[in-house]
Amino acid sequence: MPGTLAIDLGSSTTVVAWQQSGEPARLLDLPPYSVASPCVVPSLLWLSGPGDSRPLIGRQVIEAGLLERQGPALCRDFKRLIGADPAGGAASDAAGSSGTNAAGEARGWLGPEAAGALLLQRLWQALPADLQPERLVLTAPIETYRGYRAWLQQVSRDLPVADVALVDEPTAAAIGAGLPPGSRVLVVDLGGGTIDLSLVALEGGEGRAAPIAQLLRFAGRDLERSGQALRTARVIAKAGLALGGRDIDRWIAAHLVPDHPPGGSLLQAAERLKWDLSATADEREEALQIWAPGDQPPRELRLSRQQLEALLVSHGLVEQLNALLESVLAGARREGLALSAMDAVLPVGGSSRMPLIRRWLQERCAGVPLRGERPVEAVALGALALTPGVRVRDVLARGVSLRCWDQRSGSHHWHPLFVAGQSWPTEAPLELVLACSRHDQTELELVLGEPLPEERGEVIFEAGLPLLRRRPAGAARVEPWSLAPPALPLAPGGPIGTDRLRLRFAINGEGILMLEAEDLLDGRHHGPQALGPVR
Repeated sequence: MPGTLAIDLGSSTTVVAWQQSGEPARLLDLPPYSVASPCVVPSLLWLSGPGDSRPLIGRQVIEAGLLERQGPALCRDFKRLIGADPAGGAASDAAGSSGTNAAGEARGWLGPEAAGALLLQRLWQALPADLQPERLVLTAPIETYRGYRAWLQQVSRDLPVADVALVDEPTAAAIGAGLPPGSRVLVVDLGGGTIDLSLVALEGGEGRAAPIAQLLRFAGRDLERSGQALRTARVIAKAGLALGGRDIDRWIAAHLVPDHPPGGSLLQAAERLKWDLSATADEREEALQIWAPGDQPPRELRLSRQQLEALLVSHGLVEQLNALLESVLAGARREGLALSAMDAVLPVGGSSRMPLIRRWLQERCAGVPLRGERPVEAVALGALALTPGVRVRDVLARGVSLRCWDQRSGSHHWHPLFVAGQSWPTEAPLELVLACSRHDQTELELVLGEPLPEERGEVIFEAGLPLLRRRPAGAARVEPWSLAPPALPLAPGGPIGTDRLRLRFAINGEGILMLEAEDLLDGRHHGPQALGPVR
């Protein structure tokens, strides 16, 4: 049966969905890896040794009781590290501050990229024999979209499928929830390893074409360097934090059994308590799980809804959600959009089902419709609804500034070129006219820098537990780029204060800062020149 396969790799669970032409989409049961209600594959691998190419996967790891064991054989929580920039950003907080906890678990004998690739390959091999995927659609998180996309391009080359496409998770979630093209949607994604808030303007509406996924391979041909012109689904604003459902499970485990490391079967029991108290079918006020700690007698673990919500508040979750939302709304205001102009709020990810999160959304986004009927499978189902052809326009998390000489003050200052929240690729270049800062100046030195955030949340680990901490606001700082671009020659040299160069800055489709320069004295042009990547 020919059709399209979608894989939504998650930090805690992976969703595999299938659709044939003219038929509704469905989640695939992949025994012996998947679990039911809904049908998903736990994102777990257990290796018998370094280089093991046939590890235990998903449900196999749970049923074998291997979650209790510690060491490099268990690979989990690796998605949050795939494509992350080790130099900074929300995703790198997980790797940098978790020490031997989340990052150590993820790596084991395999790095995060290798673990993710092995899981995708084994899921492909487990597909029913009567399915013949003609197209594979994969999903990528917003925070690490560029690095994640590069990883998927490499991994997908080893899969026997003619067409490979990619879509960002917020856009897929919005389409999967049944929202029409042209909608402006606040996507609140609480996954296993990260929290991402994204305000997405879907392509389409008012007679324009609907969004489709970015095509990576077509008819077996790699399109990475094709220069294809693709429509864009625009991310207006975004904010993220490297903390998710797995960390909430650790909080629960440490609260109920403070004298036991929060891992293995204890963490699994804590997760079940969380799900029991998040079920919408029965608004139960207390949940019970039986935990058997190794060779010790079984213990009853009880948790009430009130205790769970107090625990989340005490760890600063609501405070950080408020900070993330304010950051996104600030980005929306820069675009002239108010909260009331949004068409829907879309909670996705398993942890978004918690009543505290739903109430928080209803209170903070009052008057905006809340759409979250299928939070776990919405991303995979939306990916199936998107066909190859569109590249998501990303937005800058940091921006870039140029150091300029101020003649009046007699000192240098940083002039922002592109700020956090700026979408790329840019539609038109940014022009600056610069004058000579000294007599007979023969070249113009370009000093670029990255503005540092004044305040942000970070995740640190104390005694193996994730804690949220906010860095205090301070004076805005700019960190110069480590590699300076070549200076622009001025021949002949010019007198001080005379306008001499017109610079045109732009960001291309690969996230590279480009420069074209025009000498106002004789009309000579320099460039286009690639200055370096921005983020």
